[in-house]
Amino acid sequence: MKEPDDQDTDAGGSGRSKSGGRQSPGSSHSVTTPIIKEDDKVLEDITDETFTEEEESYLEDDGSYEEHLEGSSSSSQDDYVENIGESEYMKTPGPATEEAEEEVKKKISRSFFYDYMELVSMPFVTPESNIPLDLLTLVHSFGYDCRKRANLQVLDDNTAMYIAGNLLIFLNLKTKEQSYLRSSSGRGIGVIGVHPDKTYFTVAEKGVSPNIIIYEYPSLRPYRILRDGTDLAYAYVDFNNSGTLLASVGGSPDHTLTIWNWKEEQPILRTKAFPHEVFKVTFNPDNEEQLTTSGVGHIKFWEMALTFTGLKLQGLLGRFGKTATTDIEGYMELPDGKVLSGSEWGNMLVWEAGYIKVELCRTTSKTCHQGPINQIMLDEGEVITIGSDGYIRIWDFETIDTADTVDETGFLEIEPINELQVDKNVKLFSMIKMNDSANNFWLAQDASGAIWKLDLSFSNITQDPECLFSFHSGAIEALAVSPLTYLMATTALDCSIRIYDFASKTSLARVKFKQGGTALAWVPRLVNYTGAQIVAGFEDGVVRILELYDPKGLTIFAGRKKFLDADLQLKHVMKPHTTHVTALAYDRDGEILATGSKDKTVFFFDVEKDYKPIGYITTPGPVCQLMWSTIFHPESTLLIICENGYVLEAPYPPINEEVEDHHVVSYEIKDMCIKCFHFSSVKSKILRLIEIEKRKKQKELKEKEKEERRKQRAALMEEDGGKEFQEEEEEEEEEEEEPLPEIFIPSTPCHILCGFYSGPGRFWVSLGGYDSGFLYHCEFPPYDESSDITEKRDEPFDFRFLENTEDNSIQTITFSVNKDMMFCGMQDGAIRVYILSESDLSLRNMDNYWHFNMHDNTYGCIKGLSTSFDDRFLLTAGADSNIFVFSIFSEFELRESMKAKVPSPRFGIETETIPEDIEDPKAYSIENARRKREHDKLMKEVEEMKAGKREQLRALRNQFQKLLEMNEELPKHMQFKRTDFDLDSKIHAEMNRKTVYKIQQVEKELAWEKEKHELGLMKLENRFRDSLVSDTIVVRAIQSDHKISSYRLVRSSKYSRSKRASQSERRASRLERFDKDGPGRKDSQKDTGRIVSLPEESILGKGKQFRPKTLSQIMVENQIERTRKLILKAERAQFKIRQRKKEWEELYKSKPADDYEDPKDIQAIKEAQVYMGDFNLKTAPDYKIPEHMRINAAKKEEELGHLDSMTHAKKMHMNLCILSLRDLKVAVIEEIQCLVQELKNIQSTLHVSKCIPIPQIPQIYPEEVPEKRFQYDEETLLAFKQRQMKNEDEKSPQVEAAGSTASGRGFLRLSAGREGDITTRDSLSRASRASSFGPDVPKLMEFEKVDPTDMELEIMKRDEVKHVYMQQYLTNRIKELIVTFDAELRLLRHQKLKLDIQMKVSDLNHITLFQEMLLLKNFEKQENILQERVNSLGKEEQDMQWKINETLKEMEEKKNEITKLQDQEKALYAGFQAAVGDNNKFENFLMKVLKKKVKRVKKKEVEGAADEDEDSDESSEEESSLESDEDESGSEEEVFDDSICPTNCDVGLFELALQLREKRLDIEEALVEEKKFIDNLKKEYDTLSKKVKVVATNLNAAEEALEAYQREKQQQLNELLVVIPLKLHQIEYVVFGEIPSDLSGTLVFSNYSLKCLQERIVQLYEENYKQLKVNREFRERRKQLIREKREMAKSINKMEETVRQLMISKFGRVINLEALQTLSVNTTLEELRIKKLRKELMNAKEMKMWEEKIAQMRWELMMKTKEHTKKLHQMNDLCIEKKKLDSRLNTLQNQQGNAFQRPRKADIVAREKVTELIQLQAERIVALKEEIALLRRKGGLILPPIQSHQEQMKPRGL
Repeated sequence: MKEPDDQDTDAGGSGRSKSGGRQSPGSSHSVTTPIIKEDDKVLEDITDETFTEEEESYLEDDGSYEEHLEGSSSSSQDDYVENIGESEYMKTPGPATEEAEEEVKKKISRSFFYDYMELVSMPFVTPESNIPLDLLTLVHSFGYDCRKRANLQVLDDNTAMYIAGNLLIFLNLKTKEQSYLRSSSGRGIGVIGVHPDKTYFTVAEKGVSPNIIIYEYPSLRPYRILRDGTDLAYAYVDFNNSGTLLASVGGSPDHTLTIWNWKEEQPILRTKAFPHEVFKVTFNPDNEEQLTTSGVGHIKFWEMALTFTGLKLQGLLGRFGKTATTDIEGYMELPDGKVLSGSEWGNMLVWEAGYIKVELCRTTSKTCHQGPINQIMLDEGEVITIGSDGYIRIWDFETIDTADTVDETGFLEIEPINELQVDKNVKLFSMIKMNDSANNFWLAQDASGAIWKLDLSFSNITQDPECLFSFHSGAIEALAVSPLTYLMATTALDCSIRIYDFASKTSLARVKFKQGGTALAWVPRLVNYTGAQIVAGFEDGVVRILELYDPKGLTIFAGRKKFLDADLQLKHVMKPHTTHVTALAYDRDGEILATGSKDKTVFFFDVEKDYKPIGYITTPGPVCQLMWSTIFHPESTLLIICENGYVLEAPYPPINEEVEDHHVVSYEIKDMCIKCFHFSSVKSKILRLIEIEKRKKQKELKEKEKEERRKQRAALMEEDGGKEFQEEEEEEEEEEEEPLPEIFIPSTPCHILCGFYSGPGRFWVSLGGYDSGFLYHCEFPPYDESSDITEKRDEPFDFRFLENTEDNSIQTITFSVNKDMMFCGMQDGAIRVYILSESDLSLRNMDNYWHFNMHDNTYGCIKGLSTSFDDRFLLTAGADSNIFVFSIFSEFELRESMKAKVPSPRFGIETETIPEDIEDPKAYSIENARRKREHDKLMKEVEEMKAGKREQLRALRNQFQKLLEMNEELPKHMQFKRTDFDLDSKIHAEMNRKTVYKIQQVEKELAWEKEKHELGLMKLENRFRDSLVSDTIVVRAIQSDHKISSYRLVRSSKYSRSKRASQSERRASRLERFDKDGPGRKDSQKDTGRIVSLPEESILGKGKQFRPKTLSQIMVENQIERTRKLILKAERAQFKIRQRKKEWEELYKSKPADDYEDPKDIQAIKEAQVYMGDFNLKTAPDYKIPEHMRINAAKKEEELGHLDSMTHAKKMHMNLCILSLRDLKVAVIEEIQCLVQELKNIQSTLHVSKCIPIPQIPQIYPEEVPEKRFQYDEETLLAFKQRQMKNEDEKSPQVEAAGSTASGRGFLRLSAGREGDITTRDSLSRASRASSFGPDVPKLMEFEKVDPTDMELEIMKRDEVKHVYMQQYLTNRIKELIVTFDAELRLLRHQKLKLDIQMKVSDLNHITLFQEMLLLKNFEKQENILQERVNSLGKEEQDMQWKINETLKEMEEKKNEITKLQDQEKALYAGFQAAVGDNNKFENFLMKVLKKKVKRVKKKEVEGAADEDEDSDESSEEESSLESDEDESGSEEEVFDDSICPTNCDVGLFELALQLREKRLDIEEALVEEKKFIDNLKKEYDTLSKKVKVVATNLNAAEEALEAYQREKQQQLNELLVVIPLKLHQIEYVVFGEIPSDLSGTLVFSNYSLKCLQERIVQLYEENYKQLKVNREFRERRKQLIREKREMAKSINKMEETVRQLMISKFGRVINLEALQTLSVNTTLEELRIKKLRKELMNAKEMKMWEEKIAQMRWELMMKTKEHTKKLHQMNDLCIEKKKLDSRLNTLQNQQGNAFQRPRKADIVAREKVTELIQLQAERIVALKEEIALLRRKGGLILPPIQSHQEQMKPRGL
């Protein structure tokens, strides 16, 4: 058999590489020409090198290619290894030529391009077969691999591209059209990239030594091919900023990083990036010599460095340090070389020199994103981060660029400038900017299955995020196709079910649930004839029946939202399983639904009884597939395929006809005869047999060769030669004795992937794992109830070998409708098609097949495969989220306008109640719910038994108590002792012992609780001690007695931490209510129209195979097309008219009313009313509190909290300053200690007379470090213990005194102990270092005294002068430090004194606010009651006002109706007068008949009444009307009979008068009813008006009461005393130059407020002038608008007159243009014409057929006539003979006479036959009635006629 790579050859044939081994059909073929390689250097084998994370490899001039560019374009040759499963992948070198050894390399021409058709992978077809290469043609792709890294790129404004398996899809964002490029390797596409200029894009392939192909855009021609960059697949590619270089990184196992000069197809640098997976590689946009890679647990920084050995890649691995190691998905290079990266927990990391400089987070330690950061980029000077949480955040670049740590934590808190949440449940993976310079639009890849268009301009006109396309997220779990039309349903674990129209390439509907979908099936037409139902299984075990319908067919109501093309509605829901539902199947009659699950059960439902549960059976393993037997099987059986190697066959389940089955405990069916087949591996046996056959053939060949050699050497046979010959035979026999392959059976059974029935009791299965590579034909063994299915092992009886499926098993199988093609979905995403004989399920011939890779070869396993109902399309769904639609090869072309028909909605579907869905995944299944019910029932019975026992015990206890009472009533000498009642004394002892034991147990149980409370006490102490924010710290001056103390601060008060709800909802003022609600409520209704479209059912035939069109069909279709175009034209015209009307209505709606007022003016007037006017003091008796100035307890608490917060902040700031001063004192003391030590060293060398006093070292007082009171050591604890033992009998004060002294001593010891004093720790070390430089006096004394020389004396004098100077300098330095510190303390003390004054003022203000708050709380309850009453009355008034307005509207409508009725009555009389004429002598009579008053009985409509009842009612009404007429006529002067028409009177006029009288009476009755209704409305209006007045009075009273209460509250607040400290210069109220003693009449006013009032006066003058000016301008504008309006009206009249004249001139009269535009054909008439045309064509065809039949009958008639003539001659002879016999018979009769006078026997026999025939016909009628009833129940299924037993046994004579 010829392999895929051998099917095409070169023209010359010299460069073709031949291979004897087989290759996978997935490796597609490409026609290539040889590439000439030039090797400048001999490089070491790369596979022998060991790469570490810090090593680099430099491969220079490796694989430099030389192309012949003078002739036609050349292409690359792909060399693959034969064994893909090997651990190492070696590259096959290309052919070497003489030109490859030249030193000079030729550059590739810029105009050179490869041929795409030579590179693209093609399908594999078995050689010498008639299978066309284009058996399947891709039509459309509905999926999107949203979880693939960087799988969204933009080429221009309208074109985006992404990878779909082995395809690269170009998507037009406007038209949504798709175009495709195929993979060249046929093994998938790894990654794509786009050139910065958008003129090129790269496609990095997958496979063995895959290529990188650079295409030119928009021509899509292959421009360059980069080879040998990785072993199996590329992970990422990126161009540098200038586009001259390309960086690529490979996937597992090599992870090779390569830098390419892509235009010359040359690698520049190459090295191993990292041992683990690498996600990304990019160039630094500001420095193209720097690169960055990131991946699993690492980030690495690269630099192209020029060393003495050449250019190399030097890598620096990022060190995480204290930060946790994380996978890095997104990062960005900064201009100065730093790198900003994301993390898994959502923070950003700033990298510098290979280390983390700072970790960026948000305030309060919140992460920058909730989850990983997937992309970071720099755009327009701002940093953009994209996170998995669906947020896009914008950060300030300068803040990030200059970020640095501020403490030891390594964190820096920043906040984003802007942020955008795309939507809920969105997981952004990548984002790319669109090429739109005017807008800031981006395309985003959503890992949840969508492509978004985002506007990141963040302005007032920013558009909301737009979801351009929506797809499944993750693997497609199931696929189903409609049995009636081109509809497809899919589901996945993303909890959604989607409906597609794959003929028109559109997505119709989507519905989401709480759990993911795992199984799907379309309900067959036997169950639902319209094909509108879908059954779906979910991962929580729920099964839902969904109904698909076209919502446009529903009744449209006003306000209904816009309909989609299709919608899904829940029909049924049940939960038969507890985990994933894996299979769904209907039986062949559509009566049973079977569901299978991973919980090892198969559940059956009765479809006809609304899916009533029948029961379930358990299976040995998880169910993976269900299949019912076809109609060709004698019985209906269910094939159950389990994953673990079991295959079951279940019969038709028994259906219980009982309505109620509550007595059944479980739904399990236990008595079902289930056949089982336990698959046992036979692959090793098959391989052994193949090996045996192979060796047998080899042995036969060898025997033939031996025989030939014997014949050749027979003549030359010698002894030595014979020995050699024998040795050769022995060697050959030893070679033939090699052992055969051993029989191997896997310990773990291989999974069964799929299977199907081949016949009754037989089936085919496909397995994975070790047993893949074959299709196994199996047969069920006979049913044996006693056998254990877990121990039995069954083997298949036949198999079919499948080429190249050893590691690529078949996952799913489906057949065409005609069973002539078998479609297989492979594990690597390929599609394989086998051509079969018609309905050959035994698979006798599987030699020819068609194979093509479509889905991703790594993770694109095909999960669903199905054909359309007419075998014109094939649909595949894979685990790579892709859905492909193919057209199957056919002789007839597909119609471009093909579109699926969505089922119309059933009548009343919108009013049906939707069943309650099961959303809780923990809900009980059907079986568990029944078991729970039985368990509850059992527990109830047990509780009833317990209650009965308790009642018996209670009765016995009462009886015993009565006995005790009777014993007490007896005399003492007769009473029994209490112990006499004890049956056994040991019982009490045992009870006491148990009581003690229980007490001990309780103590043990409460031990934990006791410890808990002790810990709680400790926590309370910590809580209240820790609540102290800062304790009092006193800092003393060094030389003076000045000191400063900090504030003792606790945490903020409850008023500053919490806020109460503000004032109870107050009632809005009348002005606000008027602005909000307007004069009344107005109900607006939106009129929605519906576009009527012509159904296309008459155009497209359904369920028929395509045949060549006849002339009649063409004529009918042309007529239909003409009609459709006319109707569409009319509909477009109507739509334009409606659109125009809608625009006019919107224009008129936007026209303001005559009394319209500008809202700005209203608001200005409102503010003026509130803020302008005469203001009274709060103490005035008529002071009215404005609503915005009303205060309550909540607002006062907010003021109090604000004051506390401000006070706490200022105190905290002062405490920090004091702490800083204390730290300064500590530093000063340390420095003084060092200086004193140096001073001592200097004085040790000076004479005592020249030494000055050493300054005293200041000390730290305990009150300056109060935190050390809580510090202790072991010595402190021991001393405290000793004192506690000595003073056990003393009182607590003494103990406290001792404790305080001990704490003081402990503090001193602690300062001098192991921890060391903070003032001396460092100073001692410095002093020790300083002492080392001093003279060593004791050492000098060891030598003998020698008189110094003059030089030595001079030196000593100089040293002495120096030391004296240093002594004075150090003393002055110490004094300077002390003075400086004391000065700092005095300054801070002065500031604190000022702050103390402010704090005292705040304390006074705090007291005032607290008093006001207490007062307001007292008023709050009553105020809320009054406010609630005002609100309720206001609401009641609004409701009544609304009712009054509605009543007035109804009255107005009824008046209009009365006017219409009166007009109808006038028109009735006028019409009658016109019909009678002027000179009619019966005019008066007819008018009397018309005006006669008749009492009529009201008509009663009774549903379901019989015709006789209606006739009787009519007769009774006529009688009553006649009686009333006679009564009325009797009162009149002239009596006339209106029931009889007078002579010579026109009967028509008389009948007309009677008819019009009935109409007049109807009108009068309607008038009476309307007037009565108006009277009732008037009464209701009067009642409501009175109620409104009462409510308004009560409302005013309530508002006045509330206002009075507010005034009272204000007066109480005014009585509170407020302390305001003032200075003398602030008091301006003087009398005769002195401050009066009584200041009660003064007003405290701020200077700022007074200044604002004075400025306001000037502003009011300016505003008045501006308003007058604006008023004049608006008046002029109004006059101008009035003039323009008049001119516009004149022009409109003129144009109307022109239009009228044009109409008259063209049409002769004024017509309705809208009616003319919408003039269309009569749809009914056109349909009748079409039917007529079809009928004529059909009749013509039928007439032709009958003419042929007539000619045939004539021929038969002629032949029959000849035959009959012959028979007539015979009959004539017989008649002559009969005549002779008759004469003889008469003679005999005359002789014998009439011997018998009874009926003849022949008559009796005939009568019996007729009777029997009548009985048979009666039985036949009964059988036909039963058949008709059966057909009605079965939905119209035509069954073969039922023959009765009598008919079968009918005598042959009838």
